[in-house]
Amino acid sequence: MLGFTLPRAARNTRITRAHKVSAALVATASCAAALSLTAAPSDAATPSAHAPAAVKPVSANGLPLTAKDRADDGKKDKVLASSVADHLKVTGVEKQGHTAKEAASRSVERKAIATPKTAPKAAPKAAPKRYANNLDGWIRQSLDIMKAKGIPGSYEGLHRNIMRESSGNPNAVNDWDINAINGIPSKGLLQVIQPTFDTYHVAGTANKLTDPVANITAAANYAAHRYGSIDNVNSAY
Repeated sequence: MLGFTLPRAARNTRITRAHKVSAALVATASCAAALSLTAAPSDAATPSAHAPAAVKPVSANGLPLTAKDRADDGKKDKVLASSVADHLKVTGVEKQGHTAKEAASRSVERKAIATPKTAPKAAPKAAPKRYANNLDGWIRQSLDIMKAKGIPGSYEGLHRNIMRESSGNPNAVNDWDINAINGIPSKGLLQVIQPTFDTYHVAGTANKLTDPVANITAAANYAAHRYGSIDNVNSAY
C-alpha cells in the first residue's frame, strides 16, 4: 500500500474524527487505483474480445459428453460407416447383376432376330417315277434298274434285240426250237427260258418270266455275264 503523509501544517493541527475518516477514504481509493494499474494486462497479452470460446461437446440431453458417450459415438460411427460400405457393395453387385441380365437379354434378342422363326420346310420327297405301260416305258424302267444294279446296256441294244426276238410282244412263246423240244420254251420280250430267268433274276422286279421289266433285266444280266453287255448281242444268244 502507498504511504500517505499529511502536510507539516496539518501535523500541527488537531485531527478530528472526520479528518481521519476522510484520509482513510483517500488512501483506500489510491490503493485501489494502484492495484488496478498493476493487475491490468498489456495490450499484447490481452485476448481478443471476439475470440470464440471453446465449445464443449454435449450429449442429446444437454449434458457434457462422458468418456462412455464418446466411445458409444465412435462405435455408432463405425457401424454407420460399415453399413454404408455394405450398402455400396450390395448396390454394386446388384448393378453388375442387372447389367449381366441386360446383356444376356440383348444376346437372346439378337439370336431371336438372327434365327428365322420358322425353319424352312424340307424339300418334299420326289414322287416315284412313272413309266408308260408300253415297250418304251418297259425299256426305260429296265434301264433305270440296270443302272442302279450296275448292269451295262443301252436303250438301242435292248430295243434291237427285243424286236428281233419277240417283235415287242411280252407274251411271245417259242414252241419249235430245241428248248421247246426239251420242254423249257423261251418266253417274253427277250425269249428267256425259265432256268436262265431263275439264275439271273434281278431283285426288286417281279418274279414272273413273262413280266416285261423282269424279263428284260434278267436277259440283260445274263448277256452281261456271257457277252459283256446286251449291246454286244446281235443274234440268238
